[in-house]
Amino acid sequence: MPATPLEIAAVRRFTRFYTRQIGLLNDGLLKSPYTLTESRVLYEIASRDDVAASDLTRDLGLDAGFLSRTLRSLEVRGLIARTPSPTDGRRQNLTLTDAGRSAFAELDTASAAQVGAMLDALTDTGRTRLLQAMRTIEGALGSRDLPDEPIILRPHRPGDMGWVVHRHGALYAQEYGWDETFEPLVADVVAAFIRNFDAKRERCWIAERGAEILGSIFLVKQDDETAKLRLLYVEPHTRGTGLGRRLVAECLAFARSAGYARVVLWTNDCLHAAVKIYRDEGFRLIGEEKHHSFGKDLVGQTWELTL
Repeated sequence: MPATPLEIAAVRRFTRFYTRQIGLLNDGLLKSPYTLTESRVLYEIASRDDVAASDLTRDLGLDAGFLSRTLRSLEVRGLIARTPSPTDGRRQNLTLTDAGRSAFAELDTASAAQVGAMLDALTDTGRTRLLQAMRTIEGALGSRDLPDEPIILRPHRPGDMGWVVHRHGALYAQEYGWDETFEPLVADVVAAFIRNFDAKRERCWIAERGAEILGSIFLVKQDDETAKLRLLYVEPHTRGTGLGRRLVAECLAFARSAGYARVVLWTNDCLHAAVKIYRDEGFRLIGEEKHHSFGKDLVGQTWELTL
């Protein structure tokens, strides 16, 4: 579906706000004599061991003629030099001169100080929300230069339960058309988990990369012999990475170590990716029933795994 005028206006409003926030409208970036493009080119050359003009044209999406004029300006000012590539005689690598390294160091220090001051003005919660939002924007717009940070699985902490409820409500409405009655069901599950939490036999795992929560899963006690797997979810832009399988595997490993004889779960047959994971992990389908819930006609499924 094409973007609506309101959606387009919202993105344009954000870009106007952000360019003003970090001073991109000024003649020189960070009160320096360098434009935004010049500063970015200096950064790219400083950050790579082997970079040529063609690499910058491709990676930065710059017009070749415009980049050529930018490089010529930096070269005239004595900030960059061209040297033959040791591996390809047709290629000329770009390097910073001593003056270029000094200029870049000043820009880098000023940029870090500017961002540090912006973050220092926020509360810890506000800082986390900001970083999560930035990561979401990068992922949604298909950024190819995201840092290769590991995804960690950690125990729950204050604030996580509200996030789990929010993301379940939003994601299932977006992807399956479920209505608002699903959200209180999730809220009841997480509230019961916190009220009755048994650290020896129950666990919540939060998948996190950097400051962004990417998924969750719960294992709760049903009785002395049986554990229940609940609330598996993975953010859409992280699907296909194996995170869902990793969460389920972690959950089952804990169930075995806690001494359970079996693990059960309830899901709906429309959740195809999750059902495939359960089946691949050895769960067997032991019951199905049609029901009308969350504004939809659904087929509920009960699965069981003997440990």
